[in-house]
Amino acid sequence: MKGITYLIYTKSKVGILLSIRVSKGKSNEFEIIVPYNAEHIARIKTIPGRKWDAEGKKWLIPGCSESIEQLKDLFSENDLIIDKGITGDNKISYFDGRAYRINLLKKMTDSLKLKGYSQKTIKSYISHAGLFLDYCDKTGEQVDEDDIEKYLLYLLEKKQTSHAYVNQAINSIKFLFGAVLKKDKVSVDLPRPKRESKLPEVLSKKEVLGILSNVNNKKHKAILFMIYSAGLRVGEAVRLKITDIDKDRMLIHIVQGKGRKDRYSVLSKVALKTLEEYMEIVKPYYWLFPGEEDGKHITERSVQKIFEKAREKAGIQKKASVHTLRHSFATHLLEGGVDLRYIQELLGHQSSKTTEIYTHVTEKSVRSIQSPLDSIMSTKYETDTNEY
Repeated sequence: MKGITYLIYTKSKVGILLSIRVSKGKSNEFEIIVPYNAEHIARIKTIPGRKWDAEGKKWLIPGCSESIEQLKDLFSENDLIIDKGITGDNKISYFDGRAYRINLLKKMTDSLKLKGYSQKTIKSYISHAGLFLDYCDKTGEQVDEDDIEKYLLYLLEKKQTSHAYVNQAINSIKFLFGAVLKKDKVSVDLPRPKRESKLPEVLSKKEVLGILSNVNNKKHKAILFMIYSAGLRVGEAVRLKITDIDKDRMLIHIVQGKGRKDRYSVLSKVALKTLEEYMEIVKPYYWLFPGEEDGKHITERSVQKIFEKAREKAGIQKKASVHTLRHSFATHLLEGGVDLRYIQELLGHQSSKTTEIYTHVTEKSVRSIQSPLDSIMSTKYETDTNEY
């Protein structure tokens, strides 16, 4: 009996984690460590032979199967997640859901790192996997295809998340079952919702100018200038180093952008001038845009807030984010006659199909078309005029 760990995990309805185990080096006893709750402590006090260990801040009860049964009666078996591996008094095991999830997600994190996934992708995958496991309330070994389908329907129907969000969840679940739990059969045929066809929000040149004109801080102005002038993702902009700016060739070196790919983008003369004015004041030594913490770059959220504040001051009502500057960069280049292949290279798109979406939002593609209503009314106006 010594050295065996017994764990009882109550569901979120009760909200208490009971850790019951045999104390090493002592007579057979179960230790109960539980957050303070008057009702639950009152229940524990009804167990014969129980005692309070003030130094260890835990309850001790006789280490026998009768004590386990009493705990099950006191806290209701329906409120316990019990492992199926019960073969006798000395092998009673209860499932600690919280500890299990922490351990499983750690394994998943390690596996993602070994496979070279970016920190942003790892954070997203772990978040999705954690939410999925919380929803199922089972071990990975117990989960089947029906559980996954129910969760996906829950996201779509009850939570009303986007199809893109659900597809991210599927990618995470597939990795969890394929790479971590080695249950490829579960993850192969997961149903995927059809991707929504959405056009990117684009700002006009006048609106971009309005936003950039409403930023007074030199550092803030420089980073927004860089994002728009080169079509950078906000994550790429905040991670720029001083050595990534090539003044001689007027290029910006984006190191390990999305998909862990290096690329070059254009360095605007206006952006460079703004950048040099900022650097003259701040004098950064490693990161081009250092953050408040020593040795770290400015955070993406900080840049998002800078943009949001400037957009509000400019009086722009569009649902634009700092990423909209990247969409606007691509659209304005296309409207200026730049070949789509060059825009694809500047943006770092792997597929030309991703870049082609900007052909649907250019002014040239839509504004050059006359509405039939204008044509009809114009003809009517000419006819009415001729009658007089």
